[in-house]
Amino acid sequence: MQAYDLAVKGGTLVIPRFGLVKADIGIQGGKISVIGENIPAGDCREIIDAGGKFVFPGAIDSHSHIGIYRPLDQDARTESAAAASGGITTILSYFRTGKSYLNKVAPYKEIFPELMDLSRDSFIIDYGYHVAPMTSVQLSEMEWLVRECGISTFKYYMFYKMIDLAGSSRSDKYLMLEDSLDLGFLYRLMKEVARLDKLFKDSGGIRLSIHCENPEIIPVTTQEVKENSSGNIMKDYSDSRPGWIEDLAIREVGAMAAVTDCQVNLLHLSSREAIDAAVRTAVEFPHLDFLLEATLHHLGLSNDVDYGVLGKVNPPVRDQKHVDYLWNSTIQGDIKTVVSDHACSLKASKKDDLWTSMPGFGGTSLMFPVLITEGYHKRGMPLERIAELSALNSAIYHQLFPKKGSIMVGCDADLAIVDLHTEKEVNTEILNSAQDFTPFEGLKLKGWTDCTILRGKVVFENGEVTGTPGHGKYIKRPTKFHCE
Repeated sequence: MQAYDLAVKGGTLVIPRFGLVKADIGIQGGKISVIGENIPAGDCREIIDAGGKFVFPGAIDSHSHIGIYRPLDQDARTESAAAASGGITTILSYFRTGKSYLNKVAPYKEIFPELMDLSRDSFIIDYGYHVAPMTSVQLSEMEWLVRECGISTFKYYMFYKMIDLAGSSRSDKYLMLEDSLDLGFLYRLMKEVARLDKLFKDSGGIRLSIHCENPEIIPVTTQEVKENSSGNIMKDYSDSRPGWIEDLAIREVGAMAAVTDCQVNLLHLSSREAIDAAVRTAVEFPHLDFLLEATLHHLGLSNDVDYGVLGKVNPPVRDQKHVDYLWNSTIQGDIKTVVSDHACSLKASKKDDLWTSMPGFGGTSLMFPVLITEGYHKRGMPLERIAELSALNSAIYHQLFPKKGSIMVGCDADLAIVDLHTEKEVNTEILNSAQDFTPFEGLKLKGWTDCTILRGKVVFENGEVTGTPGHGKYIKRPTKFHCE
């Protein structure tokens, strides 16, 4: 009888918080069974030759938006394929009620089973959800969401308090709400997250993700830009939502988190002001373990290039000095996770007018090319740091570790085999997404995934997605509470 279902031989393993190890991996029953030198070929049912390549833990894209602009089950099929082609083996998607997603408002006891039904046979890779309570009833359902549904992360959108995604009308129309999503609502939400965090502390804890932009100021700064346009759409949008409104929002969040003892994830920090505010807040309140998150587009794009409305995203893409500051913060360790904030949209849904065009775009396929090109090749960031940013830290902060996030005996056999030196020019075809545009178009990036393995099964290889919808499993979190 052969000892291993699959062996990955001849590669260099990238072990987060450790370094590089030349070793083979033996996989049995979807788990890493052995890590060692020269596993005998005769002991393996199947062998993947990783000679000359680097074997990373399968990436965890812990910030995505599956189904926000397209039917959720359809989006899950195509965008989990895109993720698999980028070396991602687990995707965590944000979900809320209101317009977009399922386009309805109801208690989560009604909505969540429908969400699970749509998801069950749709994902190629493993998946989980973060949930945004948007009503008082949904606040009261949070413990049920943890115990029964496996939700360990909740979300609050600060700028939904007054404006919709396009910045043109009040959020009660967009989100179909009667409750006000003001700071009073956030206070109640933080208190409940803190209560649940204490309740589930031994299992890993519960956290609150927050989109930090101050909403009352955006209409004023937007009007200023409309009256004095620079002629560069990307710079205009950045100026309409300047970095200091991230700073202001983060300070509010820090003060409230300290009062409530709420563990907070500070999402998609885009500017020097945001980073500085987040670092100050973490230093001021050391008993709270703030997660600082950056995105691929804030690290990989600059508004020194005008991508037009196709590059619109919240918070906006900034100029190069902010990009460089984000990279410095990422390399030195202030930034803990790098994510895509993937939101698949189509050109047809983008309007010519900047102010009414919907924000967001996809990028999940580019996790390793952006981190390796901009981080490793250009800035000398160690490969093990890339493994931390793309896998381990997301697994720890989002309650997936030790099931996911590293290369250890007993972990799920989730691996990304990467060629550090293959260079490709970005186009929509190689991203394997349903999105028919990308602001990254034409960029030459190095460090592409050759093979993605999920729980011992190859789901992407040699440019082709080989995984099938339904192979991905829903992961209940915290995994220490929802034992499998």
